[in-house]
Amino acid sequence: IFAFLALMCLILAIGNGIWEYDKGYYFQVYLPWAEGVNSASYSGFLMFWSYVIILNTVVPISLYVSVEIIRLGNSFYIDWDRKMYYPLNDTPAQARTTTLNEELGQIKYVFSDKTGTLTQNIMCFNKCSINGKSYGDVYDTSGQRIEINEPYFCRTQKVDFSYNQLANPKFAFYDHSLVEAVKLSDVPTHRFFRLLSLCHTVMPEEKKEGEDCRSHITFLLACQVTVYQVQSPDEGALVTAARNFGFVFQARTPETITVVEMGETKIYKLLAILDFNNVRKRMSVIVRSPEGDLTLYCKGADTILYELLHSSCNSLKEETTEHLNGFAGEGLRTLVVAYKNLDEDYFRDWIRCHHEASTALEGREDKLSELYEDIEKDLIVGISQNLGQALGEAARIFGTAKMGHFPSFSFPETAMNIGYSCNLLNDDMEDVFVIEGSTSDDVLNELRNARKKMKPDSFLDSDEINIQFEKSSKKSKIMPDEQANGVYGLVITGHSLAYALEGNLELELVRTACMCKVVICCRVTPLQKAQVVELVKKYKKAVTLAIGDGANDVSMIKTAHIGVGISGQEGMQAVLSSDFSFAQFRYLQRLLLVHGRWSYIRMCKFLKYFFYKNFAFTLVHFWYGFFSGFSAQTVYDEWFITLYNLVYTSLPVLGTGLFDQDVDDRWSMLFPQLYVPGQQNLYFNKMVFVKCMLQGIYSSLILFFIPYGAMYNTMRSDGKAIADYQSFTMMAQTCLLIVVSVQIGLDNSYWTVVNQFFIWGSLSVYFAITFTMYSDGMYLIFTASFPFVGTARNTLSQPNVWLAIFLSITLCVLPVVGFRFLKAQLKPTPSDKVLLKIKEAKKRPPPPSPKRRLRRTSTRRSGYAFSHQHGFGALIMSGRNMRPKSPFAATGTFSPNSDKHKHKGL
Repeated sequence: IFAFLALMCLILAIGNGIWEYDKGYYFQVYLPWAEGVNSASYSGFLMFWSYVIILNTVVPISLYVSVEIIRLGNSFYIDWDRKMYYPLNDTPAQARTTTLNEELGQIKYVFSDKTGTLTQNIMCFNKCSINGKSYGDVYDTSGQRIEINEPYFCRTQKVDFSYNQLANPKFAFYDHSLVEAVKLSDVPTHRFFRLLSLCHTVMPEEKKEGEDCRSHITFLLACQVTVYQVQSPDEGALVTAARNFGFVFQARTPETITVVEMGETKIYKLLAILDFNNVRKRMSVIVRSPEGDLTLYCKGADTILYELLHSSCNSLKEETTEHLNGFAGEGLRTLVVAYKNLDEDYFRDWIRCHHEASTALEGREDKLSELYEDIEKDLIVGISQNLGQALGEAARIFGTAKMGHFPSFSFPETAMNIGYSCNLLNDDMEDVFVIEGSTSDDVLNELRNARKKMKPDSFLDSDEINIQFEKSSKKSKIMPDEQANGVYGLVITGHSLAYALEGNLELELVRTACMCKVVICCRVTPLQKAQVVELVKKYKKAVTLAIGDGANDVSMIKTAHIGVGISGQEGMQAVLSSDFSFAQFRYLQRLLLVHGRWSYIRMCKFLKYFFYKNFAFTLVHFWYGFFSGFSAQTVYDEWFITLYNLVYTSLPVLGTGLFDQDVDDRWSMLFPQLYVPGQQNLYFNKMVFVKCMLQGIYSSLILFFIPYGAMYNTMRSDGKAIADYQSFTMMAQTCLLIVVSVQIGLDNSYWTVVNQFFIWGSLSVYFAITFTMYSDGMYLIFTASFPFVGTARNTLSQPNVWLAIFLSITLCVLPVVGFRFLKAQLKPTPSDKVLLKIKEAKKRPPPPSPKRRLRRTSTRRSGYAFSHQHGFGALIMSGRNMRPKSPFAATGTFSPNSDKHKHKGL
C-alpha cells in the first residue's frame, strides 16, 4: 500500500516540477510560489510531501479502531453462545483473547489430547447382547431405530429402577425389555449380570454421608454410602450396571465376594483371580456359589475370547459377532464375557499347580500364563456388551473440512481402537501405518516406506531435501502440500517419535505425517506434544490449533497458533494458558465451523470494502492533480474529508463486520466444506487486495470524470452558471458516498435492521450535515470555516446533477455485478456450489422431520477390554489392601489408579 502511495506521490511531484517549469510562470498571480521556493524542482519536492499528507487517508486511523471493535464483538458472540454452554457445571464458552477470532476460520491442523479431551474418560453401560439377543436399541412406533440422546425421549422413556432400592438414580437405560427379562428370572440374563458383579477387581469402601465422594462411584446401602474404588472407568460402569439390574456387589474379603442378587444376599467363595495384562487382554475369577457350583467367569477383548470358545458356541458366536459389529459401528467400546463350569477333580489339580507356580522363584509369570491358558479353554459365550458413548461427530466433521488431526494417546493398540471409535480412523482408509521402530534407521525406513506407498511416483530421498533446505533461505523452508494417492492414517509411538524429531528425520516425519488424514501419537511426553506442533509450524504455512484439558497439555497449547482449554477434571491450568475455553470437546466443532468461519468472512469483507472505499475516495485527488497544476489542492470540502471515515462510512462497514453471514449456523454445521476457503485463505490475500485496488482506481476515475464532464460549461435551468469548483466538489462527494453505500449493500449477505439503519442512516446524516454546513446561517456565524454557502441547495436541485449521479453509480456498480454473476455461472468455486445447494434447499418445502438413526462408522471392534495396566488380583487375594476390622488396627485405603500402591497406617 505504502509503495503504491509513494509511487502516486512521486508521479504528482514530478508533474508539479514539470508544470511549474513550463507553465507556472504564467500563473504566479493565482498560484504564487511559497516563500523560499526558488525553483521548479524544489516546488516538486515540497509537493511530494504535500501529496503524502493528502493521500494517507487510504489507511486511516479508523481502520485499526474498527478492526478492534469487530474482534471484540465476535468475541462476545462466543461468550454469549448458549449452544456452547455446559449446564452440568455451569460453564459457558469463553474467548480469552480478541485478536485471534478470524484465525479460527483458517485452522488446518488440530492437535488434541485424548483423555478428558477427545474422550471424556467417563464410561457408561450402553448396550448388550445376551444369548444372541441384543438389548439397548429403542424403536419408535413405525419400527425405526432412534437415538436415545434426544431430550424429550430421555424424559419419557427412561427405565424406572425404583423397584430396586439399591439402584443408582443417576444410571440411565432405555430398553425396557432387558429389565423385563431380569424380572422374569431369565437364566442367561441373570448369569450375565452375576458375572458382572463377580468378575472384577473393584474395592468397596464405606463412608459416612457428607464426606467427599465426588471422585468415586457411590450408592446408598443400609443408610451408609458405599464407594466403589475402580481400577478403570470400564469396571465402574459394569459393576454399576449390574447393581441397577438387581445384582449388587456389596463387599469382598480375600476369600469371599458378597453380592445381593434380586434382594437376596449371597456369599461366593473366591478361589482365584486370573489377572489382566496387556498380553492376555482378559481377566477371570473362579468362584464357588452358595449352592456349591464351581464356575470360572471371564471377560476380555472379543478377539481374544473368541479363540477360547467351545465348538458348540459357533452359531451363537456368529450372532454375537454381528451385534458387536453394530455396536462398534456406533463408536462404542466393546468386550465379551463368558463362563465355564469346572470339574472338581480338575480344579483341585489346577489350584495345586497354581500354588506351585505362584511361589516359584524363576519363570513365575510364564508358568502362571500357561496355567491360565489351560483353564480358560472351552468357554461358553452368549453374552457381549459395550460401554461409552459415540465421540466421533466432531472428528468426522473436521475430516470433511479437510483439517489434519494430531491426537495423543497412551498405547498403540489403544490409539488405533479409540481412533476408530472416534471416526478419526475408518474402514475407508487405504492403510494405517504404525511407526514403532526402536532405532533411528528403523524409524527412517518405516517413514519412507509409508510415504513411498502413499505417493510412489514422487519418492525423493530425505537427505537430499534436508541439504537443499539447509542451503536455502529461511523463508524457503515452508514445504508445499503433497497429496497422497488415497486416504491414510499414521500411528507413531513416543519412543519412535523421539528419533523422528531429531534434525535428520524431522523433515521426513512432517512430510509423511502431513500426507495423512490423521496422525496419532501414543505415549508421548508433554514436551513431545509441543515439539510436534512446533514442527508443523516450522515447515507448513498453516494455522494450528491445540486443545487439551490438563497441565500436561499447557506446552502444546502455548506452542500452537491458537490454544483451546477444556475445563475438565484435571484442573484449570489448560484453561488459564488458552486463548479460548469451554467445557466439552464437541463445542470445538461449533467454535471453528460457525464462529471461526463467520469471523474470518466478516473480517475479509470488512478489509476488502474498507480498502476499496478509501482507494475510491483518495485517488480522486490524483486525477484532480492533472487539472490543478499538481498543486496539492483537495477535491473535497475539508469537513467532508474529516467526516468521511469518522461518520459517513464507519457504521455500515461495522455492521457488515459484526452481523454478516453467508449462511446461518445450521447450514455451517451441515456443510463443513464451506470451511475450506478459509484454510486456503481465499477471501483475502494479495490477489484479492490487488482486485480491490483496481476496483478502487476504476471507481475513482468514474467519480472524477463523470462529475467533471457533467459540470463542464454547464448552466442551471435559470440560466446561471454552475460550472464552479464548489459545485463540482459537492457533486463528486455525493456520487462517492452513494456509490460506496450501494457497494456495501451488494457485499452484505445477511440483512438485519441494524444494517439497514446504518446504511440509510449514514446517507441521511450526510445530507443533513451537508445542508446544515452549507446553509446561510452557518456562513454568517462561521464565515471562514464554512465558505460553501448555498452550494448544496443550488447543486442538488438540478435534474442533470442527479442524472450524472445515477450514471456514476451505474458505471461503478454494473461491472462488479456482471463479474460476480459470470464468475458464479462459468467458474464457480466449491463454496459457490455448496451455497447454491443451500439456496435450492431453502426454496423447497421442508421435508418431514426424519427419525434420527444410529450412525454406522466402522466395523472395527475395540481390541482392549477394561484396563490398560496389570490387574490387582494378587493384591486382593493377599488381603494386604483390605481394611482391618479391629477399631484399634491401622485404617488403610487402596487406590488402584495410583502408579504405586501406598498403604496408609497409624
